[in-house]
Amino acid sequence: MTYCVAMSLDSGMIFASDSRTNAGVDQVARFSKMKVFAKEGDRVVVTLSSGNLSITQNALSVMEQKARGGDGVPSLWNAASLFDVARLLGDALREVRTRDAPYLVQNNVDASANFILGGQVRGEPPRLFNVYGEGNFIEATPETCYFQIGETKYGKPIIDRVIKRDTSLLDATKCTVVSFDSTMRSNISVGLPIDLVVYEADSLRVKLSRRIEETDPYFQMVHTQWGEGLRRVFAQLPDPDWT
Repeated sequence: MTYCVAMSLDSGMIFASDSRTNAGVDQVARFSKMKVFAKEGDRVVVTLSSGNLSITQNALSVMEQKARGGDGVPSLWNAASLFDVARLLGDALREVRTRDAPYLVQNNVDASANFILGGQVRGEPPRLFNVYGEGNFIEATPETCYFQIGETKYGKPIIDRVIKRDTSLLDATKCTVVSFDSTMRSNISVGLPIDLVVYEADSLRVKLSRRIEETDPYFQMVHTQWGEGLRRVFAQLPDPDWT
């Protein structure tokens, strides 16, 4: 299992993913679920993936191979919009699942896979898409400005309470870290390190790229203070008078 989240805000975008994969309690490994494609001044494209690792890795490889096909071939490097890039990724995902999924299913291997794709192409505003396993996708809106994939339920409450379109990148980054801490607290299939990218709107370059390890002092501070703060607020709540 995994956990990935991306937010599209007025000030920019946040992307984050964990790095734990497992095929049983004795087959745990670390693989990055984030891929960044950037050409400064022209485009920044970020993908986050969940599901079958071979499916998602192959889908990204297919998309990258087609990008080397020449100037006349539609690719993530010459696409006129992020919508077109989402279509390319959806097509690549369909191609790989059509080829591989039947063989995985007949051996009782889960062939599901999903992507979040976001960023900005020069000439249009930042955009964010959720690409489903079937290759179709939806786009984030001002009312629904974030997407999650993987183990989503534990990290969702804090995002719902904090994140709005006008939330600052700094507050969104802090909220993202809390969301991951809450998820890892309740699900051992999600784990460090966390890959984090912060993108500032219209900059057409990655503002911050960081891998958060277990020894990261900020993450340890959030882990401790968030837990203590929740217990303190809980203790301060009045007792129900109907008991």
